[in-house]
Amino acid sequence: MTASKSDPDRALFADELRAMRKHRGWTRDELGARINFSGSTIGNIESGLRAPTRDQALLLDEAFETPGTFQRLEGRLRGVPFSSGFRPFHPFEADARTLRTFEHTIVPGLFQTRDYARVMMEGYPDTTELEVRDRVEGRMARQAILTREDPPPPPRVWAVLDQQVLFRDIGGPAVMFAQMEHLAELARRPRINIQVIPADRPHPGLLGAFVLAEMSEPPAILYLENALDGQTVEDPGVADAMSLMFDALRMEALTGSASLNLIEEAAQRWKEQTLP
Repeated sequence: MTASKSDPDRALFADELRAMRKHRGWTRDELGARINFSGSTIGNIESGLRAPTRDQALLLDEAFETPGTFQRLEGRLRGVPFSSGFRPFHPFEADARTLRTFEHTIVPGLFQTRDYARVMMEGYPDTTELEVRDRVEGRMARQAILTREDPPPPPRVWAVLDQQVLFRDIGGPAVMFAQMEHLAELARRPRINIQVIPADRPHPGLLGAFVLAEMSEPPAILYLENALDGQTVEDPGVADAMSLMFDALRMEALTGSASLNLIEEAAQRWKEQTLP
């Protein structure tokens, strides 16, 4: 499945580009030469594997003599600052009664501080400063569900983290200290439970992170992390299997209070590294 099939805005851009190019009788290489990009780049945009940049949209409007058309379509993509794999999951996350999340490498997005999130976004290749800003703002906006007051109430969040999440240096000691302090504050909230699996315990969760969004009615919706783009899965059988996986991971984790102690200890260690 291409990315465009799960991202209607990217699919619209891809379809329009393909139709315009074929109408002109240009090959991908010929169009690429007109805007100073490779034919493979054009192919990736047309297949939905790659989102167009603002500059590419401007150049396409110039090449096709369509003032503003591709720029408006690209603007719609920037208006929703999430990956194409996560976009279908976002409304389910926003409406979920319960979220069950597992992370083995980094702090979950809903728990990240602004500085931590910014460092993460800056690590993606070919990402502009504007894209980093938009994605960080999008991540911060998602976190509003944790403190919302209007019905429905905030979701109950069950999070299991591998202890390596507390050790991995993202942005340096100051950023990590603030992140651990924030994680500890979240763990003290009544509707959020955070448990940590000790680093010396092997477990199947090391193969990948995931989130389960449980709605008012079954089935749960699953989001699977991967190195490319992530994947939203609406398959009851797969959701049930991952729910069992989550329960198994919780069995390997420390209790909530013991996990909070580990988080606070990690915060103290990062704090000590910030001292002159």
